[in-house]
Amino acid sequence: MKLVFATNNLNKLKELQNLLGEEIELLSLADIHCQDEIPEDHETLEENARQKAKYIFDKYKLNCFADDTGLEIEALNNEPGVYSARYAGEDKDSKANMKKVLLKLKGCENRKSRFRTVISLFIDGKENQFEGIVKGNILEKERGIDGFGYDPIFEPDGYELSFAEMDMKEKNKISHRGLAVQKLVDYLLQLK
Repeated sequence: MKLVFATNNLNKLKELQNLLGEEIELLSLADIHCQDEIPEDHETLEENARQKAKYIFDKYKLNCFADDTGLEIEALNNEPGVYSARYAGEDKDSKANMKKVLLKLKGCENRKSRFRTVISLFIDGKENQFEGIVKGNILEKERGIDGFGYDPIFEPDGYELSFAEMDMKEKNKISHRGLAVQKLVDYLLQLK
């Protein structure tokens, strides 16, 4: 089975290919010669993931999946949520995004938050969605140098490390993306 992962992130692609084994071949957007700016203009992670996957399925008639992820902070009415990547502006600056979050939470005791990933899979026009959630807290300041995005200010429940202080293997076991991907992998392996 061939399956398009609607991403240009080769690290994500390689990681998933390892989980799926050899019976399912993953293709990137580059592999199908898609250089389109795929729209993501909805108000929920579910709708954005669906929009990206359906765009590829409709245009290329290939089975595919796409994901969308957001950080939801309880004290900020679940901001930045669907706007996580562009929270501080269109240039998707992680440092600026973290700075904005820390500024908005200054003096706030409730630092509960969660990362949420939604994956939308289209096979033969039929959609399935898979969700991964990890709960935690926003730290007072950045800690750690690994990871990306909000990882340096997010500490998952039950740990005394930020995501940016964890090694990749440990983070992937408990992360929102890791949990959603595992559900996707389990589903795909049933189809083989």
